[in-house]
Amino acid sequence: MNLSSTELLHRLGSGASIDDLCRATAVSRSEFNEWWKNETRSRVPDPTGSLPAGVSRAVSIDRDQWGIPHIFAETDEDLFFGFGVAMAQDRLFQLDYLRRKAHGRLAEVLGKDGLETDIVSRTLGLTRITEQEWSQSPLETRTLIQRFSDGINAHIEATPTLPIEFELLDYSPEPWSPLDCLAIATEFRSYLTVRLPILCAPELARRTLGEGPLLEAFLQGEADEESILPSGAYPSMQSGVESIGRTVNDPDEGQGSNNWVLSGARTASGKPLIASDPHIAFAAVSCWYEVHLAGGSFDVVGMAYAGVPAVVFGANRRVGWAITNNICSQRDLYQEKTDSEHPGCFLYDGNWEPAREIDETIRVRDAESITKKITCSRNGPIVDELLPAAARGTGPVSLRWLGTDHCEWLPSMLAMNRARSCGEFRESLRRWKVPTWSLLVADADGHIGYQAVGRVPLRNHWKLGYLEGWNPEHQWQGLTPFDGMPQWFDPDRGWIASANNRPAPDDFPYPLFGCWSSGHRAQRIRQMIEQRDKLTPDDCAQMHQDAKSLRAVECVPHLVSALIDDADNRVRAAVRHLASWNGDMLPDNVAAALFDAFFVHWSRRVVNERFEGGTATFLEGSAGGLASALLEDDPAGWFRSGERLDAIRQAFQATLDELQSRLGPDVDQWHWGRLHKIQLRHVLSGRGDLGRLLDRGGMPVRGNGLTVCNTGYDPNWGALMGANYRLIADLSTTPLTFRAVDAQGQSGHPGSPCYGNQLPEWINGRYHPMPFDRGELETKTTFTLTPP
Repeated sequence: MNLSSTELLHRLGSGASIDDLCRATAVSRSEFNEWWKNETRSRVPDPTGSLPAGVSRAVSIDRDQWGIPHIFAETDEDLFFGFGVAMAQDRLFQLDYLRRKAHGRLAEVLGKDGLETDIVSRTLGLTRITEQEWSQSPLETRTLIQRFSDGINAHIEATPTLPIEFELLDYSPEPWSPLDCLAIATEFRSYLTVRLPILCAPELARRTLGEGPLLEAFLQGEADEESILPSGAYPSMQSGVESIGRTVNDPDEGQGSNNWVLSGARTASGKPLIASDPHIAFAAVSCWYEVHLAGGSFDVVGMAYAGVPAVVFGANRRVGWAITNNICSQRDLYQEKTDSEHPGCFLYDGNWEPAREIDETIRVRDAESITKKITCSRNGPIVDELLPAAARGTGPVSLRWLGTDHCEWLPSMLAMNRARSCGEFRESLRRWKVPTWSLLVADADGHIGYQAVGRVPLRNHWKLGYLEGWNPEHQWQGLTPFDGMPQWFDPDRGWIASANNRPAPDDFPYPLFGCWSSGHRAQRIRQMIEQRDKLTPDDCAQMHQDAKSLRAVECVPHLVSALIDDADNRVRAAVRHLASWNGDMLPDNVAAALFDAFFVHWSRRVVNERFEGGTATFLEGSAGGLASALLEDDPAGWFRSGERLDAIRQAFQATLDELQSRLGPDVDQWHWGRLHKIQLRHVLSGRGDLGRLLDRGGMPVRGNGLTVCNTGYDPNWGALMGANYRLIADLSTTPLTFRAVDAQGQSGHPGSPCYGNQLPEWINGRYHPMPFDRGELETKTTFTLTPP
């Protein structure tokens, strides 16, 4: 080669194509591939050996065949130091990327590609929120974050080579700060609870449709009656006629989770079982980090969120837990009023209040720095620039988010990692404010339970859409007390499940102001539990793989009825597949491809009946409930008289045309797996040809965004997000038995054998054990930290 490895990497990172680099260096593609393989392998840290570091006694980092660290120490402080070392060994570039994303500093290394994300962070003020959170955190929490940060810095100082992404982008990581951990946690909280499109969609619909039956038809959800708590599981204090929230048509339906817990009365062992699978974007490098922390007051297995030093999903020796996002509203968008005679002011309660302004300077690589003026009303920052494109002309619009308050999320997680019973676990959550989650728990004494965590602002006035920023009646009136949040322990029926569905019916004592996802997944979990008398861990694993779409089960008979008399040969061939289908979204199924593709076209046709342009495009993903209902009937008159069946047939013809153009003329070969393939994309995938080197995946997978085996919703039918981590905890043993699988892998290094290596296990429903006892661990490597 006539270019050095460093020059080649810099050019790759700048967007040069592989073919151009091969020509410039006069090498073949096979020679380039060999160079790349050697370059990436050389940057994988050695998982053996020792490092003199800032620990009081020796710390061992034992890794199993999957590269998962089991960290053994004698004190909490040394344990978390080892935790930081291990995570930095595996994920140093990811850690740096996530902290830059949280602080709004990606453009410094990515150039203009990082600017949009930086503007979000700066507008929300995530760094300012982080600084406040740090100042109010308990001493123990600050100590453990500091030790975790010390461990990351020990690795940065000791490593002879950095992950290849640093060389591709030509920069080195700065020292790690404890505030970086909290910034990542704050950004993750915003991802979980802000979600502006869910509020913008009904606002735009209201502005076109007005109040009345058409708006109600558009806003209808699916399987809204499926609640976590049944009526009678709590003392009712309302008449039941005033909504506590509603199921919505979330355009990001795949961003959810499932969990269920079974008491001994429902299991073959007579002891509890608990299962969980969080849904988030699939990626080349998992956002989750599997770990076993053993030392001091901790003995906990499961997974952390990268950069956040606590086990989020997992178990200790006596307690297992599982989580879903319960999507109770912790934010509001406010329409603000301005006036040219009162510049720089917003109206509130008849008075013009001066706006608060903050200048944020964003450094941009290879370009001039940009200064953004963040304007705030009493409700929060003006977020017009963050709204979906179709809603950016609706401002000024401000955001009030509970996440700007002190949240105590990390202290709560550290406490729940050490809880010894369901009761202790519940108490560990009492001060947790943001995010709102549905936690299920089981303990070794046989107890099970459910607790909705986080706090919900109380409002005198609530609707899906914007509130009035100038109206005191639209201000928050306090928070729902912890003991007022939905909870249920040791139910007589012996099981509890959640899947981002509504926590309770409308007669629940406190309004939750939720925007819940379809109840179909929760309904399917209930069906599977009730169909079995006694369940085993293997039954739970099969439930994780279940790909039955209850939307399809409900909708396909109506679709077939609308098409049955069509004489078109393609339609007749497609109807034969649909009429004999049971609703399972399996890779080799033709009907699955037909129905999912049709539903995209049908939703588009439904929305275009009442909306236009960019608004119509934006609302396509928010019309699932209406589109499902219109296959059967049209009581609100969405379509003009007599046009509904014609519209169904037109949408189906468009479906057949698209599938034929993609998959060929033979309907019998239109298998779901030819469309629905899992993509594990690297965060640098879009820079030149780096996706060809760093991405993984491409295999067909079962499910979609509405199945328990969740593999996401995408208008192009790819599997871009879903259940990327699964766990099962069996409390019939002492200590309990914990099994898990990640859709990606433990390592963030492309040259590591543990980069993306769990994907085949995940696809095939296999799990690995994470034993508590060191003697049961099949250790492959050991790295030792020693006192200096």
